[in-house]
Amino acid sequence: MKRLKLWPKAAGIGLVAAFVFYLTSKPTMAHFDYTHRLALALLDGRLGLEDPPSWLNELIPLESGYYTGAYCFGAILSVMAFIFLSPHLLTVLIAGACVFLFFLLGSGAEESGSTPRRMMLALFPVFATWTWTDLGFGGAWQITEGFAMLGQAGALYFTLVRPMPITAGAFFALAFGNRSELLLLLPIYLLLTKQHRLHFLIFPVVLGLFTAEYNFARFHTPFEFGYGRLKAMGEPMCQHGLFAAFDIPYNAYHMLFEGFSPINFFPFIKPSPWGCSIFLASPFLFLLFREGGKYRKAAWTAIGLLTAVLLLHCNQGGWQFSSRYAMALLPWMFLVLAGNGRLSVTEIALFAVSVAVNGVATWLFLWTDQIHV
Repeated sequence: MKRLKLWPKAAGIGLVAAFVFYLTSKPTMAHFDYTHRLALALLDGRLGLEDPPSWLNELIPLESGYYTGAYCFGAILSVMAFIFLSPHLLTVLIAGACVFLFFLLGSGAEESGSTPRRMMLALFPVFATWTWTDLGFGGAWQITEGFAMLGQAGALYFTLVRPMPITAGAFFALAFGNRSELLLLLPIYLLLTKQHRLHFLIFPVVLGLFTAEYNFARFHTPFEFGYGRLKAMGEPMCQHGLFAAFDIPYNAYHMLFEGFSPINFFPFIKPSPWGCSIFLASPFLFLLFREGGKYRKAAWTAIGLLTAVLLLHCNQGGWQFSSRYAMALLPWMFLVLAGNGRLSVTEIALFAVSVAVNGVATWLFLWTDQIHV
């Protein structure tokens, strides 16, 4: 009952966050609406698009004459549930729901019992990181990342704080249905689930079967997702395949070490449109290297597995602020940060700096033409 009483507070902060996100974001990439179009086609009984617009250049031709994408069935299903929402409103809904769930998750992960600290931590994944800018773009790529973060937040809450294995599994299905690499974390979720582990698997197994059927209908094999058929695989960085050790130095530099460029006018520094260090984008992450709390082993294992996948991947996400793929790391980083003691001046200062950095980045990317190739 005590935890249920937190829901009105969580809903309140989630609504405020959604309103702020609505006012500050501008879906400049909403026309890249791959999953929306594929969802509409599927609702109409078609496997793909018949005559796609020229700017959707990541579609894959099928033998039937249709064009499909390298999106998992779960990503299309996620959008299908909100098909009548504009991309802007969908990103607003995702942002608000993430803050809502992170606040609830903090009731079990945040050990000091401080409501102000719990509020700060709930806002951190959306407004003190690259999520603010990248989700704000409103394209299909960014929406899948947002759903993946939302799914993980829900899965962790219904696993660690209010154990409901079936609901937790449904949220995990939402997560890996949008970002298939999150399947690597299934053993961690099962270890964190104290009982009824088979119940957790119900929705993931069902989604896996539907995904296999969807792949078979498109490519005549349940194991083909279409990534290898994209034109992007012909780019130099992908010459060694979708995942390769060759890509680690390049990816590590862009994700962990790349800085900002100086300019002669406000804000006097400018990020690269292809990525920059996640620690420069969110200095609050420097607090990760403290004690970490009771879930630190599980969290750092998940962070390590996902980071390895990101470093091996031949494509770091294209046009973005910092690393949009690293949004998948944020729920686990949240667990580490939540167990890092009490609210302090250092935490408040780093949080404020992180919000300022990402607020400026959101303004630069979404509301100005200062960022360009």
